[in-house]
Amino acid sequence: MKLIVATGNAGKLVEIRRLLAESAIEVAGLAELEDVPEIVEDGETFEANARKKALVVARLTGCLTLADDSGLAVEALNGAPGVYSARYAGAEADDAANNRKLLEALQGLPQEQRKAAFHCAMALCWPDGQCRSFYGCLEGRILQEPRGDGGFGYDPLFLVPECGQSLAELPLTVKNRVSHRGQALRQVVIWLQKNRKKGHDGFG
Repeated sequence: MKLIVATGNAGKLVEIRRLLAESAIEVAGLAELEDVPEIVEDGETFEANARKKALVVARLTGCLTLADDSGLAVEALNGAPGVYSARYAGAEADDAANNRKLLEALQGLPQEQRKAAFHCAMALCWPDGQCRSFYGCLEGRILQEPRGDGGFGYDPLFLVPECGQSLAELPLTVKNRVSHRGQALRQVVIWLQKNRKKGHDGFG
């Protein structure tokens, strides 16, 4: 089975390929496709953005497509940056700028008031418009300063309490096991494998 993953984020693609390595599913990213239009993520929820991306690419390529939208929700910021996580510091902002803005917004708050959660919604869509959604959530806290060289996005600032490390400090195998994206993707893999055993790639 060929699966298009509708992302241009190299870090996400590495994680997804690792998780699907033993599933006999061929994974291709947007960088391997031609003439894919820019998809504006203007939904009000992670699920809406994920479905929009997956549907556009599925219809364009004629292939089963997986897309995700994920982000950070900080309790003290009333759920911000939320769906704006990737552009929290502006449309052209990079990870470092987003992290700086987050630290500034939480400046002076003690650790017990820095609760946060990573949320992920994944949409698996077919060219005919059918979609199925999957979800994951990882709770933690925002650190006072970045820790670790791995991961991407807000990973260096996100402390996973049960591990005692930031997401950027965790080995990729551990991160995939506990992360919001890993949780959602495992549900996708289980669903795909179950339905492939039925002899089809549809919903059944």
